[in-house]
Amino acid sequence: MSDTDELQAERDRLVLAALLQVPFEGWCPKALQEAAKDEGLDPSLGERLFPGGVVEAVAHFSDLADRKMIEEAVAEDLTGQRVSERVRWLVRRRIEAWANHRESVRRAVTFLTLPNHAKVAMQAGWRTADAIWYAAADKATDFSFYTKRATLAGVFTATLLYWLQDESDDFADSWAFLDRRLANALKVTSFRLSMTRRVAQCPNPLQWLGLANGARRRFGIHES
Repeated sequence: MSDTDELQAERDRLVLAALLQVPFEGWCPKALQEAAKDEGLDPSLGERLFPGGVVEAVAHFSDLADRKMIEEAVAEDLTGQRVSERVRWLVRRRIEAWANHRESVRRAVTFLTLPNHAKVAMQAGWRTADAIWYAAADKATDFSFYTKRATLAGVFTATLLYWLQDESDDFADSWAFLDRRLANALKVTSFRLSMTRRVAQCPNPLQWLGLANGARRRFGIHES
């Protein structure tokens, strides 16, 4: 095992142990200290593993959840499903895998809503959406690569927030909510792609007016 793998394994171990402390302590240094004690480790280990502070531990928890989701997807073998079905399975699994730690997830979400954690929250949401599309075997490389991930990040976050409040049996209401959000997202994505293709086929109005070259020079682009 490389030093990088060993470090990741140690971080995974401490974060998983912290999930048992967070419902009582919240995401804070004490939770990491108590988690280390539970594992028979140096209580100050959290400070060394997460030099960026507790917010780094929360971000690592999100990354850990993404990795576990991908592992489960590989074991499940989703190749026989349509991409939309894979995405649905992945979003649901990414969330419900942590049902036994819902309070810790709730506190992580609350922690990331603090203004000074906004950047980390956005990065975590983007990575999760990217991991889902990756596991769904999406091969987009054009502009839709970004729009798909931005859209899915919104769907995932909305579903996660709904799930955190859901008291229905087996979270049935959450998965119905997910279905509705995905259906709306697919409609918007299809419309956007259709409009992008249509716009690409239209003649350049500046070219038609004889202003294309002038416009290019205006913005510092010169014809060779």
